[in-house]
Amino acid sequence: MSMIENCLRSFESGEFENANKLYNEILTKGLPEDQLSLADGLSQLGFMEEALALYEAIHLQYPDEGEILLAIAETLQELGREDEAISYTSNISKDDSAYPQALLMEADIYQAQGLYEVSEKKLLTAKKVLPNEPVLDYALGELYAIEGKWLEAIDCYKEVEKQGSQEELQIDKSMAIALTSAGKFEEALSYYEKALEEKLDSDVLFGYGFAAEKAGYNQTAIDRWTELKELDPDYHSVHLLLAKVYEKEEMLPEGLAAVKDGIKNDPYHKELFYYAGKLSLKMGNEQEAENYLREALAIDPSYLDAIQTLIKLFIHHEKYEEAVDLIEYFEAEGEEHPQLTWDYAYCLQQLERFEDALSQYQSAYTYFKNKKEFLEDYGYFLMEYGLRNEAINIFTNILEIDPTNDEIRDIIERLSEA
Repeated sequence: MSMIENCLRSFESGEFENANKLYNEILTKGLPEDQLSLADGLSQLGFMEEALALYEAIHLQYPDEGEILLAIAETLQELGREDEAISYTSNISKDDSAYPQALLMEADIYQAQGLYEVSEKKLLTAKKVLPNEPVLDYALGELYAIEGKWLEAIDCYKEVEKQGSQEELQIDKSMAIALTSAGKFEEALSYYEKALEEKLDSDVLFGYGFAAEKAGYNQTAIDRWTELKELDPDYHSVHLLLAKVYEKEEMLPEGLAAVKDGIKNDPYHKELFYYAGKLSLKMGNEQEAENYLREALAIDPSYLDAIQTLIKLFIHHEKYEEAVDLIEYFEAEGEEHPQLTWDYAYCLQQLERFEDALSQYQSAYTYFKNKKEFLEDYGYFLMEYGLRNEAINIFTNILEIDPTNDEIRDIIERLSEA
């Protein structure tokens, strides 16, 4: 066994007394090629400080050697000393074979720092030196993807494909995500398929289902998201999306089951409870729907979608007091919403709290003065409350929106003759 092999084995096995003895001998007395071999081996084992000292010892003997400058820079980058790393790469000559790799490394550092324009310039400079290097096209694609420049990213990934390096660089997942993000859902599907052949990945399954649903392949979306749910039950966002695509296919029991699975894994996800209530309503299970909606509100008392749905359910069952209590609680929290003001007015009317109802109708009118359904509610209320002239004005507004409404025209005539 050579001294280098013995040293590396000692470091790996934790025999540091022997390891350090051999290391120091090679560091101080070893030939440059032995120092380089040991440095590379220690770097692979994760002993970066020890590797750095060896690379720097070689650098003192060969100060202009690009490969050594690059090795030092890469080691410094691993140690989180990026600024020092760039100080070494900047000393690599443009004529050196390590120059493109140095630019690539600088681009990676600047990208991590959020300096995307600088990173792009480094990569484009490297491409001038190596115009047909797929690694550079891939790096540019990844940079553009981070920036949300999806079409540019796609072009770069296609360049990698042209050069026959897509399998080596495994761009199928990146291409699928870029195509999906660019709205090219149909085109993305084959890339998701190939990415899954390379590796079963939760994010790929999620993206595959999303692209399939957007492309109109609901059953494919169901299949992929069901597979994801079984692979990773804690992938919380999939349960709600799966329920929604089931609903689109009128598979309501399956949709509700998907939501219930989600609730088991995430019992504080208000949207899951809300959607369970919504599906229960569509299935005619109104008490179960009410229970789910109340659960959603227990998590977030100001959850507007749940409040509105529950109020509609109360109104349907003529539970006006409960509807009023819920709206008043919502408004007591400092929240307001025009639709709730309308609902509030209607419920107060049914409870014969006419003065309060009038005030709410007047407030809602600001938002719904061009909405026929509201004007009908408001007009009939005014007529019932004995405000004939005000009712005529509101019904006249309806005719301006819908001149063919003969029923409203008749009401106006009767009120005018009274």
